[in-house]
Amino acid sequence: MLQGKKVGFAVTGSHCTLAAVMPELARVIAEGAEVVPIISPAVRDSDTRYGTSSYWRAEVERITGHKAIDTIVAAEPIGPQKLFDILVIAPCTGNTLAKLANGITDTPVLMAAKAQLRNLRPVVLAIASNDGLGANAVNLGRIMNTKNIYLVPFGQDDPEKKPNSLVARMDLLVATIVAALEGRQIQPVLMGSPEKGQVTGG
Repeated sequence: MLQGKKVGFAVTGSHCTLAAVMPELARVIAEGAEVVPIISPAVRDSDTRYGTSSYWRAEVERITGHKAIDTIVAAEPIGPQKLFDILVIAPCTGNTLAKLANGITDTPVLMAAKAQLRNLRPVVLAIASNDGLGANAVNLGRIMNTKNIYLVPFGQDDPEKKPNSLVARMDLLVATIVAALEGRQIQPVLMGSPEKGQVTGG
């Protein structure tokens, strides 16, 4: 489905979600895409109970076969050189979402997004935010109304204990990329629990 496509795959600091993203990164490659990883400072520099920074860097570089872009300077050529057919940010934290919605470019991931959007090329976001229905809801709404940005279908992951938390259905990442390359938002974008959610238009 993605044969011959060049994909920028950015990961940000929702560390608890990284393990779920790695198999989907591998699936993008299995579908025929060439993938270049991009890592945020939170991933590049932070050791957490979910893994060390060196582990996650090694993992994305192993899966993709490319060195990770990890500075703003290294990400800047993405725009002028039109390096990617599509950019994926998975997971996309609330912090990254808020900055993207407000035009702030202070990480390699945000520079990559800015570069991609300046070329009117698609950006796919797989949100993972504890405040997606809280302080970040306004930013989510703004992003959903932004041209050339597409969202992996998402929903509340723990409505009882974390009612403001939103997480994308990572298993729908490839389908979302395919739709975005055709200029379509996969539907429905708002979903319930994984076992109840239904998807059309993939």
